[in-house]
Amino acid sequence: MKCLILGGGGFIGTHLVDTLLEHQHEVRVFDRPNLKVSARYLKRENIEWFEGDFINIEDISRAMEGCDILFHLAWSTLPKSSNENIVYDCETNLVATLRLLDAACKYNIKRVVFTSSGGTVYGLPCELPIKETHPTEPIVPYGITKLTVEKYLKLYKTINNLDFTVLRIANPFGERQQLTSAQGAVTIFLAKALKGETIEIWGDGKVIRDYIYIKDVAEALLKAMDHKGSFDVFNIGSGRGRSLNDIVSAIESLLERPVSCRYLPSRKFDVPANVLDISRAETSLGWAPNTSFEQGLIYTAEWLKALEN
Repeated sequence: MKCLILGGGGFIGTHLVDTLLEHQHEVRVFDRPNLKVSARYLKRENIEWFEGDFINIEDISRAMEGCDILFHLAWSTLPKSSNENIVYDCETNLVATLRLLDAACKYNIKRVVFTSSGGTVYGLPCELPIKETHPTEPIVPYGITKLTVEKYLKLYKTINNLDFTVLRIANPFGERQQLTSAQGAVTIFLAKALKGETIEIWGDGKVIRDYIYIKDVAEALLKAMDHKGSFDVFNIGSGRGRSLNDIVSAIESLLERPVSCRYLPSRKFDVPANVLDISRAETSLGWAPNTSFEQGLIYTAEWLKALEN
């Protein structure tokens, strides 16, 4: 299959590139101009690199022509930044995605695989772990636009027969994650601890999230591209919750020394706990995480240490 990855130069995207190539698929990457990405992606066989603006439909159409599968990983905001400019979040993500879906119909894309947010589309949980049938009441614009794209995908399947799979991904961590981002507690905490710097934690550290190693996410995306079952929305996580304090403890165990932490005021958009039920993905998608949190932490530490050499 020929696969187009929107946002293929990013954290999740580069791992998806690796996984698709390992399974003999052709890959076309679309990302913004002047993106700093390892040169090895630009030189590998079976990779085409397209640069452009996600909100420019001409750029998107040029990249889409001749492709079979579309992986939609591109997104301009994070949960925190979506609050700061709600209209921008809507214009650059929701409206741009609608143009994208029109183009996907025009160019006969067989399936759209969309990375939604298992951490924000549900809002305050009524029960844990959270099933896909749980009420969806997001409390940040980021979650609202992700959920709205899910709804439009269902509509486009109904009226245009455009097939799709949605993965509601928990909190991925691992190699190549941006260390300057406002997202990615595990990798950022570990990077600071390795350097002997103080870890900053919003709130009392008791906020619980579901953390999953990045290569397991890439495997789930691979499974989603040719899924034939009756379900089209899947939670992708570890199925286990860890608090921020738990992460610090795991890092201390790995490094065999204490780390410095500073606690900051809590944030209004942080729900107390979010843990995903992944049983649907296990039974219908044929996917389950293969990497334990502890092993993923070791892999991430090895990568961070290599960056310093």
